[in-house]
Amino acid sequence: MSSLVQSVDWLAIAPPTLAAVVGLVVLVADLFVGEARKAVLGWISVAGLAAAALLLLPLLDGDRATFCVTGDADACSYVADRFTLVIQLLVLGGALLTALLSVTALKDADKELPEGEYWFLLLSSAAGAALLPASRDLATLIVALEVASLPAFALVGIRRGDRKSSEAALKFFLSSVTATAVSLMGVSFVYATTGTLHLTRIADRIQHVDGQFHTLAQTGVVLTLVGFAFKTAAVPFHFWVPDTYVGAPLPIAAYLSVVGKAVGFSGLILVTVIAFPSYADVWGPALAALAALTMTVGNVGALRQRSTRAYSAVRLLAWSSVGQAGYLLVPIASAAYSKDAQKAIGSTVAYALMYAAVNLGAFAVAALVARTSPLNRISDYRGLYARNPLSALLLGFFLLCLAGLPPGIIGLFAKVTVFSAVVDAGLGWLAVVMAVNVVIALFYYLQWTTLLFRAPEGEPGTHRVPAPLTAAIALTAVLGVALSGAPQLVLRFSETGLF
Repeated sequence: MSSLVQSVDWLAIAPPTLAAVVGLVVLVADLFVGEARKAVLGWISVAGLAAAALLLLPLLDGDRATFCVTGDADACSYVADRFTLVIQLLVLGGALLTALLSVTALKDADKELPEGEYWFLLLSSAAGAALLPASRDLATLIVALEVASLPAFALVGIRRGDRKSSEAALKFFLSSVTATAVSLMGVSFVYATTGTLHLTRIADRIQHVDGQFHTLAQTGVVLTLVGFAFKTAAVPFHFWVPDTYVGAPLPIAAYLSVVGKAVGFSGLILVTVIAFPSYADVWGPALAALAALTMTVGNVGALRQRSTRAYSAVRLLAWSSVGQAGYLLVPIASAAYSKDAQKAIGSTVAYALMYAAVNLGAFAVAALVARTSPLNRISDYRGLYARNPLSALLLGFFLLCLAGLPPGIIGLFAKVTVFSAVVDAGLGWLAVVMAVNVVIALFYYLQWTTLLFRAPEGEPGTHRVPAPLTAAIALTAVLGVALSGAPQLVLRFSETGLF
């Protein structure tokens, strides 16, 4: 029997490893740092995430693989290819921006949130999320998914004594555990029919399953996808999203909306395109139906938000993120029908990069407004231009990017690439559903944008913007503006190299 593992390529696994190590350092340091100096833990976390992102640079010179089966270079558990690096950049960049938002949020909470535990949980989740796109066997995929998820449950409910936060965490936890259990059953079915967990080997062996096991293999494929569909907030696995986003600290809601989705979509891409290409006739129609349902339910849910309802701004962003998940699913479904699956997957990655930058920007401005309007209603944004012109202009820009309207060229460009993928795949009906949903989304994005520039009610106050929050808003703005000026960079950068 061959040995399972060869030598470890430490450079390949450095980005997620560093995030995990810094998390442990912060947890231990919390025991020795006095209450007055707890803020230093946040800056250590920010520096750790920035360093982990920088460690991606040495990996650009070529694909790397480690934890490989002896004698089979294609059967590896960890692969640092182009797809891995792009998703890891998205994850670590999103976690870094979340950390900048969190520095201000923890300071404003005035010791109501346990800082050491907060930073440890955030870094642990980021490490799991960075591990997942590199995973090339089902066991590592599931472990990475849970390492990314379990700390997120605790982060959602980290406000001690807050009933809303506890309920949100419980709903998130119970629904996620159910999805994971279903997914693990699917993995066991796939293993039973193929005798392997490595994705490349599954792709080969699942085509030659005995006829009597064909139904078992088909069931395994469907059940395996459920856990990843839950993480993407695809309908009907979306019901946890609005309450969880409202109950969580705002930076964690931003983190879930971007990094949580990146985890789900990268997992979906790996299991469908690498492990189950021969079952495209099963997952293709399923994902197409999920995409149509998800974008419709998400956009209609966002449209129904009342501007005077408490936390309506966060709820709108939550429902909007469900709708955006539908758009992200479209190219993955298209890969089942397309002759150029890599191009279709590249469209999802391109859209995810655009969405991450501008959605985090919108949450950053929402965090700024929440400092003076804790209920964070859409009506609280009325006259924001009079109080803080730059923040209003940037939020308007982010919302127009999400809507796909100029000057948010990157949003328009990303939607066009998704349309192109679905049309090339011959899914005309899905293109029509997407077009209708884009029009629905235009209405509520524009409604919020126009509110920013209306005359304020009463005397306009001023927003003092702390340095970490300023940095987060500035970084997302620079990314959004730069990509709108040169949108072709996104497609060039998102070439996946999966095949």
